[in-house]
Amino acid sequence: MSEVELSCLACVKMFLHASVYPRCSVNGLLLAPAAGGGGGRVCEEGVCVTDCVPLLHSHLPLAMTAQLALTQVDVWCSQTQQRIVGYYQANAHLSDSRIMLRQWEETRAVTAQLLNSTDHTLLVDFDSHLDDITKDWTNQKLNARIMELVCPANGNM
Repeated sequence: MSEVELSCLACVKMFLHASVYPRCSVNGLLLAPAAGGGGGRVCEEGVCVTDCVPLLHSHLPLAMTAQLALTQVDVWCSQTQQRIVGYYQANAHLSDSRIMLRQWEETRAVTAQLLNSTDHTLLVDFDSHLDDITKDWTNQKLNARIMELVCPANGNM
C-alpha cells in the first residue's frame, strides 16, 4: 500500500476552507508535483500532496460547476508542473472536531494564527471566483502567507 503525505500548506488550506464556510459542505482537489516536474518534494513510495485547490462551498451536487472547475484546475496544473492526485470533502457538521494527522500541532497553530487574523479571508474557492472572477482561486497570496508562518518553524512546506 502506498503512503500519502500531506504538506502543512495543503492541510491548512483545507481547514481554512471548512472554517470559512462552517455551515456548508466544502470540497477541493489535492495536488502533487507532476512526474519529472521538479519543484516539489518527492516521495520514494507514495504520494506527497503539496497543495490543494479549494473548489466549492455551495454547489457540490452541480456537475456543470464541478466540470468547469476541474477543467480550469487541470489546465493550471499543466502550466505549473503539478497534477491532481486526490479529492477532499468536509461535510457541514460543526460539532465534529476529530482529526488524526501527524503534523496536527503545526497545522493547528498555523490555522489558528490565520483564523485569528484577517488572513483567513485570503482563501478563495472556485465558487467565490465564479461570483467575482477577479478573485484568485489559485490562492497565491494565501500560499505565501502560510509559507511565512510554516518555514521559520521547521523549514518545510
